[in-house]
Amino acid sequence: MTETSRQSIYDLELPRLNGKLESMSVYSGKVVLAVNVASRCGFTPQYAGLQALQDRYADRAFVVVGFPCNQFLHQEPGTAEQIQEFCSLNYGVTFPLYAKLDVKGPNQHPLYSILSESADDAGKAGNVKWNFEKFLVGRDGRVLRRFRSKVVPEDPAIVGAIESLL
Repeated sequence: MTETSRQSIYDLELPRLNGKLESMSVYSGKVVLAVNVASRCGFTPQYAGLQALQDRYADRAFVVVGFPCNQFLHQEPGTAEQIQEFCSLNYGVTFPLYAKLDVKGPNQHPLYSILSESADDAGKAGNVKWNFEKFLVGRDGRVLRRFRSKVVPEDPAIVGAIESLL
């Protein structure tokens, strides 16, 4: 087991879209679905499903958390204000969104160093391959499941995994 796989995401601080630094420990005791998001991607309509999960389970200590990323064909070119406006107007997003970050490569954010160690259901770990990869994090801040981009938020595998933790 490597050092980061023992690490909780709650040990990290990240800036929200408004620039205010926030500790991930605000989610301690909650089940978190962490997702790298983008506004100009073929998977962008998944925002609707993510918001539906947020609405459905928020009162059961669950939260979707979005991390905009511009590393995949520059599909998240907007400013923080543009991202917030796009998500609010087009998808009614109320879940927390953070400042853009790198999910892979030499400037990979420490959050994604932790998340990407987790394997998907096919047993593959490593770099995020595209926008809208989803990581299910338990109440203790440790990654429990990974779902690739093509797995939509309303997929029974995701819903079942969430419900099993609530």
